[in-house]
Amino acid sequence: MPNYKRLTIANGTYFFTQVTYQRRNWLCSEIARQTLRTAINNVRQKYPFIIDALVLLPNHIHCIWTLPSGDSDYATRWRLIKTFVTKHCAKELEIDSQVSTSRQKRQEGNLWQRRFWEHLIRDDLDFANHCDYIHYNPVKHGLCKAAKEWPYSSFHRFVADGIYSEDWGVDIIPDIPNDVGYE
Repeated sequence: MPNYKRLTIANGTYFFTQVTYQRRNWLCSEIARQTLRTAINNVRQKYPFIIDALVLLPNHIHCIWTLPSGDSDYATRWRLIKTFVTKHCAKELEIDSQVSTSRQKRQEGNLWQRRFWEHLIRDDLDFANHCDYIHYNPVKHGLCKAAKEWPYSSFHRFVADGIYSEDWGVDIIPDIPNDVGYE
């Protein structure tokens, strides 16, 4: 089995992708959204972090978090969020997918992929590129024609803060480097 090494920097800013198990489309359901919001709020009480940007899609989530000074433990935060969501809405979601023997041995359910993708944000340009990637992702996946149409995104906060215009990405596709989101 591979030995995964994750880069952990205290007070770091990280881009994450967390995917649902077998890419099942359940994340945008009302119960999933409410439970995920509660899970994040609960975890942030004990393990604070800032959500700089976020988009919730039917089968995955992209986000950028900044951790507090002296803290680099994003893995615990993800574990607690995923566990909370699984415990509080797995039965109601009634996801129809078999759980492998390996997942059964680890007492894993059928809501989340085991691992998540993380990337340490290196500088302001890297941050901006990842924000663009996050906010354009619903358009890229054909879920809407413009970022402003997707309700489950921090795009609307970025518009309110004057970072993006309301029509960002409508007429001109953002110039996002090919490696962003796939580092």
